[in-house]
Parts: sequence; structure tokens; C-alpha cells
Amino acid sequence: MPYTLVAFHAHPDDEALLTGGTMARASAEGHRVVLVVATDGAGGLVSSGFLAAGEDLAARRLAELRRSATALGCARVEVLGYADSGLAGDAEGTAERRPFATVDVDEAAGRLAALLKEEQADVLTGYDPQGGYGHPDHVQVHHVAARAADLAGTPRLLEATVERERLAGAVRAVGRVYRYPPEFDPTAYERAYTPRAEITHRVDVRRYAVRKRTAMAAHASQATADAGDRTLAAFLRLPIPLYRKVFGTEWYVETGRRPGGPVLGDVFAGLPER
Repeated sequence: MPYTLVAFHAHPDDEALLTGGTMARASAEGHRVVLVVATDGAGGLVSSGFLAAGEDLAARRLAELRRSATALGCARVEVLGYADSGLAGDAEGTAERRPFATVDVDEAAGRLAALLKEEQADVLTGYDPQGGYGHPDHVQVHHVAARAADLAGTPRLLEATVERERLAGAVRAVGRVYRYPPEFDPTAYERAYTPRAEITHRVDVRRYAVRKRTAMAAHASQATADAGDRTLAAFLRLPIPLYRKVFGTEWYVETGRRPGGPVLGDVFAGLPER
């Protein structure tokens, strides 16, 4: 039977990297997929000359987001419109566009909860407590998603993450065939995300690797910077067989569910019928 999945993310392009395969799979299997993004991505890096004269980065990134959402089969896309807080959380906003990390959790959660109720969402995805690699906006997604699920009574909250041991191994493997950009610290991934023993859902999305890759490629503004290619560009250069191996699984931790039980392969498994 069809369910509704709401994927909540911090910035345009996060959806493709962390939950793109799950979203594409859910859509292909007949479920409704809704994408909610907290910020407009205006704080992202972009190469000089990439934008056309007078073109706004936020507008460009939102257009990229919609192309990504189309590739993933999303039925609806909503952007909360907060400002990107920056990697150090020190971005300056305005009264109209406050950095997401500084927004009151209940305020943002209330907006998300209203959408969850409207959509009668069965599953909401957020992030793990450390926000993966620690970006302040990702940490805020964790708190806002948890509060919104509680306010809306959403049956299942899944924290999108990555299996730490596998990620660290993949980063090392890619480093053998590609020279990472200077700002990329491969050792950081040995401390980020979630240990294997805590994972509750391991979703096979290999059949949807092309759609996930298409969604990632939609975010062209984030592939390069003046210093050279960024990490996204490195991922997109992987041959399809290696890309499918690296990105063919997505991981989650279900809140309120003890780790150590059977690891599920379907984000809707065990939900009651509507």
C-alpha cells in the first residue's frame, strides 16, 4: 500500500547525497515523496563567472533543487527559506532571512509539523545527532525533525546517516584513483556519522543509482570553486560500476528503536496500513 515519505534536509544538494536513492525507490514503488529544504543555499560556494550577469545564487540553487527533485520523483518541494549558517555557524543573516542554526527549534518545527499533518506523513527523515560531519545547519535539522515528528505525531522518524566504517573505507578507495581537493580531509570521515552497530535501516538503492547520480549532477553550481573541483565533482567522475558500489546503499537510525535488532531494508517496513 502507498505511504508518504517526507525528506527534510538542510541545503539544496543534501537530498541527493544522503537520501536520493531512498526517495527515488519510494517514488518508483508508488509512494508519495515530499522534499523539504530548510535553506535556500545562498551561502554555497560557486566559481567566479559561473553565474550569468545578474543571476542570483539562491535562485540558481533552487532551480537546481527542483531538477534534482524531478529526477528523484518528488511530488512536492517546499523550501523554508532560512539562510545558510555557514560551516562555522557564523553567517550573518537579516531579520527576513535568519541563519537556520539560530532559529528557535519550536518555530521551525512548527512549520515542518504543519506540513507533516497536511501530508499525513508516515515517515520523516532527519539527520543523526552530530549532523553527519557537524555542519550547524545539519545539527539543527536533527533537532527540528525530532520536534516536528513529535508535534505532528508522525509514526516513524529516521535519521539519515552513513555507516561510518564503510564510508571511511570508500573515501580511502576513491582516494586511490582521484586526488581530492585541498579542503577535503579524508580522515574526518573516520569520526563522522554513525557506527555500524547503531544502524537500524540499510536500504539497497543500487537500482536507482542513475537517478541518484542525475540528482547530484543537477547541483552543478556546487561542483566547482575557484580553487578547483569540489567533492561533488569527484563523486560524479566515478565510473558507474564504482558509483553504484559507493552510493548504492543508504543508512538510517530509527528513533525509539533499539539498535542490535534485525537491520531493515525498507523504510516503510512494519508500518500499519492506512
